[in-house]
Amino acid sequence: MSFVCGNCTRARILQNIRPSIRTYRNTASAPNSVNESAKQQVKHKKPIYKHEDRDVVWHKPEGFDTGIKMFNSVTRRKEALILPRGRIATWYSCGPTVYDHAHIGHASAYIRTDVIRRIMINMFTLDIIMVLGITDIDDKLIRKSNELGITYLRLARQFESEFWRDLTKLKVIPPTVSTRVTEHIPQIISFINQIMCNGYAYRTVDGSVYFDVNAYGRYGKLWTHKMDTEIRESADKEKKSARDFALWKAAKPGEPYWDSPWGLGRPGWHIECSTMANAVFGEKLDLHSGGDDLRFPHHENEIAQSEACFCNEQWTNYWLHLGHLHLKNDAEKMSKSLNNTVSIAELLQKYSANQFRLFCMMRPYKQTIEYSDASMEKAVRLYSYWSSFVNNADAYIKGQLVCQQLNENVLWECLSGTQTKIEKALADDFDTPRALTALEDLIRITNAQLSKKLVTEITANTRSPAVVAAIVAYVQRILDLFGIEISRKRKQQDGIERNFDNVVESVVKFRSNIRNFALTLPKKKQDEDTKKEYKTQMRPLLSVCDELRDDLQLAGVQIQDHGNVSTWDLLEVSPITTKTALKKAVKNPKPL
Repeated sequence: MSFVCGNCTRARILQNIRPSIRTYRNTASAPNSVNESAKQQVKHKKPIYKHEDRDVVWHKPEGFDTGIKMFNSVTRRKEALILPRGRIATWYSCGPTVYDHAHIGHASAYIRTDVIRRIMINMFTLDIIMVLGITDIDDKLIRKSNELGITYLRLARQFESEFWRDLTKLKVIPPTVSTRVTEHIPQIISFINQIMCNGYAYRTVDGSVYFDVNAYGRYGKLWTHKMDTEIRESADKEKKSARDFALWKAAKPGEPYWDSPWGLGRPGWHIECSTMANAVFGEKLDLHSGGDDLRFPHHENEIAQSEACFCNEQWTNYWLHLGHLHLKNDAEKMSKSLNNTVSIAELLQKYSANQFRLFCMMRPYKQTIEYSDASMEKAVRLYSYWSSFVNNADAYIKGQLVCQQLNENVLWECLSGTQTKIEKALADDFDTPRALTALEDLIRITNAQLSKKLVTEITANTRSPAVVAAIVAYVQRILDLFGIEISRKRKQQDGIERNFDNVVESVVKFRSNIRNFALTLPKKKQDEDTKKEYKTQMRPLLSVCDELRDDLQLAGVQIQDHGNVSTWDLLEVSPITTKTALKKAVKNPKPL
């Protein structure tokens, strides 16, 4: 059943068009007239980059050099990230079409975007204004709402709310501004009208409006020959050219519609993002990002329609595209239409958000990621190794972990070198794998010194807590920068947590005393048979100590024995961790 959305009547829309149109440079004064001066502005200048058989113009911005080099999909090479407004960066990111549950393919893209954003904010002290566009009117959304017998807006709001909850669980920072297509219909109509005034769009008999690619003349900044062939093979009789794309779709029976100067209808997909970005940022953008699948035709069409509307040569300075996530042995990207998805809820039943974030950072953001339990296990092990290091280091700082004297000079030098390596890696196209390797090397070298067994008596003057504390603080800062929280003993914030720590401390100390008693032979000289008999007598005590350690691990408390000293820390307990521990318990049942 067709309906008119909200108060969008023809009279109201026509009243809103003129005041809502921006006063663009050299725009046409009369509707539907070809603005020749506007067209003159967008003629080719001397080409800077060659792509296959095309010349692509890209102008290096003028302004503040951030110190970052990032891969630009237009030039297809790393470029210095330069911001015209000092440390302020404007960034539009394509968001979801909210018609179904989000899956881990979506999650990986938003996590990778979030990590890059955090690096820019926390490492390079940039102020990021990020807009995330939500598509809440779309063919798939309409189809599913009709199947379920509910309005498209109710369906969209339901899955949009779930999307925001998922992002919170994944520790993704919310955008500065989020926009919805249905709340920008007047602006979309104005945007299309301006493109028509400039002579780059045409109306068809049924009331649809198409962008005229041939009239624009500069199409192809992001595409490849393969992509172009696919477009040419999908010709439409109503279009002048196979490359032309819909700006406004004429209304169909059973679909929602709005009134416009061209008749009843709704926006095309590509025009939505351009308009929402323009509504916040105006005619220019510093950054635009999205999954690699959006490079063409979506982002290509965004460039064409925006530059045709604003009569400029460079709407967005830098284009950033993220690699897909796919299942192991499945070359296709994860997609609902291919029925090869894993929902975010399913992911978080097996792994923690920290573990998945680490997994997403183990490959460069531009590359595809292969998801499987085996590949996730690498991230799980690395996360556990880091957690163990932080808590061991905390124990050393407090004097609970005793080891041989540390080589302070080596550790200070290693820390300084790691800081330099990580900053260089992150400035080089946000190279998180290289940064993680540098951090892992620092932890490995420090761990090696903390693991040296005590061979001589240690005094206060021969301990080195300051350098270890500095290393832990740096590791913690970098992981916080990446949005990864390390499990460690709780900071004492209230009485309940203090009591918890005290109880565990007492239990661990009691176990440690029993264990040391069982492992320590009597001082008087004994023959081998007597020693063997003593060890046999102590074995039940050691077995009880092991059982207590395993029981506490199931509850998320990990005990580590270092000679005659025992320390503990909190594990990040996920269902898969508990399942593994339970399997061990089944394999080695306790005696009744």
